[in-house]
Amino acid sequence: MVTIFYLSKFAELPINKENMADSRFRVKAHSESPTKTIVKARQFEIVIDEPAELGGTDLGANPVEYVLAAFAGCLNVMAHVVANEMKFELRGVEIDLYGDLNPARLFGMSFDNRAGYKQIVVTLKPDTDANEATLAEWAEKIEDRCPVSDNLQHTTPVKVEVKKQK
Repeated sequence: MVTIFYLSKFAELPINKENMADSRFRVKAHSESPTKTIVKARQFEIVIDEPAELGGTDLGANPVEYVLAAFAGCLNVMAHVVANEMKFELRGVEIDLYGDLNPARLFGMSFDNRAGYKQIVVTLKPDTDANEATLAEWAEKIEDRCPVSDNLQHTTPVKVEVKKQK
């Protein structure tokens, strides 16, 4: 029996850690305009758009902002899971992220730099009474176990297929 911390609820679930199966996550998207994409993730609709200065209608965050947002969301979940496992109270956490990228490749102007973030910097500001040593261990465990952090820090094979609409 393993205790799972899930969205501020504790649940006792019988989990066999050795035989955990992979989970598949899926989103579907369609273009509403050259800069606006509507994404369906389960029952949620996500609007991705560019700011007006990049030709968009500014009706949603842009793709690279959503990468940071997804990272922040995953860090939040892991922060609470790990705090629970380490047996200290985490009343909340503020997460500040920023990333630097050069848009030259995006716009086809230069291929010297990568298209994505050169780096992402994360600052976690926990509301807790835990000491510095505990928080250092906590942060290390969060970074190690956060799936979005793993995807950003390690190569994930991506296969892009093209299937013409009929």
